[in-house]
This record gives sequence, structure tokens and C-alpha cells, in this order.
Amino acid sequence: MRAGDEFFMAQAVALAKKGWYTTHPNPRVGCVLVRDGQIIAQGWHQFAGQGHAEVNALAELERNKQSAKGATAYVTLEPCSHFGRTPPCSNALIEAGVTRVVVAMADPNPLVAGQGIKRLQEHGLEVRVGVLEAEARALNPGFIQRMETGKPLLRCKMAMSLDGRTAMASGESQWITSAQARADVQRLRAESSAVLTGIGTVLADDPSMNVRDERFADLTSQRLRQPDRVIMDSQLKISPDANILHQEGQSVICTAKSSGQQTQKLQALEQSGALIEYLETETIAGREVLSASALMTVLAKHQYNEVLLEAGATLGGSLLRAGVVDELVVYMAPHLMGGEARGLFNIPGLDKMSDRIELDIKDIRAVGRDVRITAKVLRNKQAGM
Repeated sequence: MRAGDEFFMAQAVALAKKGWYTTHPNPRVGCVLVRDGQIIAQGWHQFAGQGHAEVNALAELERNKQSAKGATAYVTLEPCSHFGRTPPCSNALIEAGVTRVVVAMADPNPLVAGQGIKRLQEHGLEVRVGVLEAEARALNPGFIQRMETGKPLLRCKMAMSLDGRTAMASGESQWITSAQARADVQRLRAESSAVLTGIGTVLADDPSMNVRDERFADLTSQRLRQPDRVIMDSQLKISPDANILHQEGQSVICTAKSSGQQTQKLQALEQSGALIEYLETETIAGREVLSASALMTVLAKHQYNEVLLEAGATLGGSLLRAGVVDELVVYMAPHLMGGEARGLFNIPGLDKMSDRIELDIKDIRAVGRDVRITAKVLRNKQAGM
């Protein structure tokens, strides 16, 4: 490794983070062009369909009437080698006269998967792979998981009292947590491709599930990207007038195939802009529910990288039991709500200690007067894993 490789790659990682809330469904990528130990241009990917990080860095050089000949490119993800919405970045680097490319990690996308690196090498460029790879992988956990497993990263957000309650027995739940914690949830929504919820939450609260905090707008255009909304509604109980269907972005309603008989309701929902997805059902603990594996297939089909589950105890518990939840983000408020209040998750069938769903706590920190716990969900026997 040459002196300075890690330093300049760290700069590229920092650039990639500027597109944290806007690149869906593409990965977050940064690029730094260096010659004679000096940064001569830099770029990052902002929106799908627009220039990739490498192209944006080269465009900066062009605007400044400079050349990339003899330069080294530091890129957080392997330059693409295929024609998608934009031409291959590997070609752009070759044509610009770059002589060395340092790549943090190979692209797990099967359309690339080493072909970009191979093309660069075939044209005589020196290529080094694996500089700050861990930092680069942390930029795109959902994209990497979707490319490697065919399933997006599913993150479940919950709010509870110190005694593990999410609502009073009457259903009253506003507000369990502080304004600071609710602002942090805006961050989770903003970095998600989609927000997933259940019909129970829609009927009870008529939520919008959108991002309202301008802090998460694109730094350059000030554009605030909205995540899609996905609603689990096996019997099509949702109203065409529901707030969640009338936000920027796509609304996807997942329902049971048998519900397809409600022709007029379907037409009204489709006229409101909703997309209907039909899922198989399965029986879990005596209840017929929409298939969790079918749901994950639909989420991947829509190219969602990170999905935020904001739902009640039943849907959250069902998806946990099915083994499709990857991460929990739990906000714990400093108060007690009593034994009659509603619990965090309804997970039937956990009868023995060996049935427990194991977690690996990754982070605990204060958010306002609340505590945020982030935990990875480990493989569990209930999911047959």
C-alpha cells in the first residue's frame, strides 16, 4: 500500500456520506482524484439516474479545465462496468487517463462483481482493492445484503417505557418518548428506502410515515427524498383516503390473494396511486398471516435496500418470529406504564428458554431524556434457522 492510500480513501468515505439520504436504490459512493499527493477533484453519488461518484469527480476537473492524466482515483466501491441509467464508470476513468485506481471494496452487484476491476486492469491501470473495506461496507449495509442474499436489511423501530410497554391498555400512546427521540426517528426514515407498517397502525393513527425534517435534504439541491410506504393489509381494510397513501413516493399495499375479489376497493386504491402486491399466506401459531418470505421478495423486487418497520406488537412480533428482522432500534423512555399496558412484541410460541430470540447489542446511547438501544437480531430456532 502506498503512503496516503488510507488517508485519501477516508476522504472518499466522507464524501460518500454526503449522499446518505438520497441515493436509493443505488449505493452511497465517494471518489477522490489525486495527483502528486494532492486532491485535484472529488465527487459523490447523489441521486439514481444522475452521475456516479467517479463521473462527478471527473466533471469537476473538466469545469476547472484540468486533466486527470496520470492521476489516482480513490473509490469506495468498484467502478461499474455495465450500462444502466448511466454509462460505465470504469470506461470514464480509462478514457480520462487515470493510471491507478484504489478501490475500497468489490461491488457485490452481479452486474459488476469484479468486471469493473478486470476492465481497468485489461487497459493497463494499476488497481488495488481492500483499502478501508470495513468503512466502505458500513456505508451500504442494505445494498450489500440485498445483492448478496436477495433480501433487504429490515430494521424494526419501537418505543417503550422502562417497564417495556408501548401503549396504555386503552391504546393511548402519544407520546412515550421525547421530541429528541422522535427527531431521531426522522433520521431513520430518511435513510430508509421504504417504511413498512401494518393495517392496525394505519387504522389506529392514520399516519403519514414521511420525512419532515429538512436536515436530511440533499446538501446541494436541498431536495428531501421521501421513502416509499409499504402496508401489510391482508383484508384490504385501508381507506383510499388514508394519509399514508397521499405522500410523495410510492405506496405499496401487500394483501392476500383472496382479497382480489374486492374490485371496487381495488380500483379506488389504485386511483389513489397505490400499488397492490398479492402475497401468499401462512399459518403461524394458529393465525393466518401474510408470508414473511413473500414480503421480503416483494421488498427486494422494488430494490429497497434498507426498510424501516414502524408497526405494533403483532406485526413486529410476527416478523421477528419469522426471522426476517435484522436489527432492532428501541427507544426507552424513563417512565413506568404498569402491568395493564401493552407489551413491546407479541411473539407466540416462545415457551422455553431455548426458544428465546437472541440479540447482540451494538450500541446504547442517550437521545434527549430517553435511551436508544440498537441490537442485531441473531439467528433463532423459531425461524427454523
